[in-house]
Amino acid sequence: MMRLWAQILTAAILAAAVPMANAQVQSPAPSPSEPSQNIPDQKLDATAAALNKIADVKQNYSQQIESSPSEADKQRLVDEANKELVKAVTDQGLSVEEYTSIMVVAQADPVVRQKIIQRMRPDNK
Repeated sequence: MMRLWAQILTAAILAAAVPMANAQVQSPAPSPSEPSQNIPDQKLDATAAALNKIADVKQNYSQQIESSPSEADKQRLVDEANKELVKAVTDQGLSVEEYTSIMVVAQADPVVRQKIIQRMRPDNK
């Protein structure tokens, strides 16, 4: 049961993180008079830092999992990756629930999404 929960968690974290990190398209932002969700800067900083770490974990484990010869090895690597993903979030002082709810807001609100993207480290530097 715990393993299933962890896999669902991974899927949720990655599903939320990857499209957002890749969607660096300029979308029309609401005018400043329409305040977006009020997420403190500190939480946005933490979310961006967690996303950077999640991207690293995903990159580190994806290839290992794909090239693993046995199902047992794959499962062990998935379990390790799950732990690392949770740690990437909690190390930033966020609960998984907080992180997930911020990601949900970011997917719906281009202003919040842009704020997080601006805080992420630039790729290929």
